[in-house]
Amino acid sequence: MVETIINYFDTIPSLHRAIILVGGITFFWMLEGSIPLFRFSYNKIKHAIPNFFFTFTTILINFGLAFLLLKSSDWVSNNNFGLIHLYSFPLWIKVILGVLLLDFVGAYLAHYVEHNVKPLWMIHLVHHSDHKVDTTTANRHHPLESLIRFTFTVLGVFVAGVPIGVVMLYQSLSIISTQFTHANIKLSKKLDRIISYIFVSPDMHKIHHHYRLPYTDKNYGNIFSIWDRIFGTFIYYEREKIKYGVDVFPNEEKNSRIKDLLFQPFQKYQKPTLSEEKSKN
Repeated sequence: MVETIINYFDTIPSLHRAIILVGGITFFWMLEGSIPLFRFSYNKIKHAIPNFFFTFTTILINFGLAFLLLKSSDWVSNNNFGLIHLYSFPLWIKVILGVLLLDFVGAYLAHYVEHNVKPLWMIHLVHHSDHKVDTTTANRHHPLESLIRFTFTVLGVFVAGVPIGVVMLYQSLSIISTQFTHANIKLSKKLDRIISYIFVSPDMHKIHHHYRLPYTDKNYGNIFSIWDRIFGTFIYYEREKIKYGVDVFPNEEKNSRIKDLLFQPFQKYQKPTLSEEKSKN
């Protein structure tokens, strides 16, 4: 069964990937209307326009560079290069390890670096400047960030040594996961907390989108929350107190215009302020 799944993702048609992306957004967008975390007074279509624009640029960049991802995964597979080749693991273990390592290097590590290197933070700021986080926010990435994320994904391929089928499986899981965690949905606090022991839950990621430190620099996880727990970057905060955006760039109108967002990385860096509220780990 595992081999069948990997064989499918090894040659997954572009149409199927599009269905995963569009289907996920559609599903969670409808779910937001039924169980919203926050009852925003906003035009969902108007709010989604810049987010869809950056989703489209992300798709274009990833599509244009896909050959590098394919060449990299083929090379590591043909040369038994990477951590999953250090021992003769069964296929199912290789797949799990591959997905975990891609999530760590390609997502968690990339996200951590973006928050801790000033020029990269100014690029990543486009994602955090959404004042009404919903499922369309998931792929609100500046084109430069798409390049950064792609670079870390390729690095993850070399570290893990995974074939393209595992890469495509991971990216498909990542799409659904980020749409789920950004979606403006309200799960029971107990269920959300249970999910967050292993996976990133909606509340866990919404805390990361709080407008002030230390919360902005915590909960970096993409699919798995274990990296935050292992490296001490997990934090808890009452979801009712969450306020979206970034404290030093509070202009919601400006943060909703595509032109201004494209030039966001080239603004002068401003040091975020630290919340006086005490956090609970």
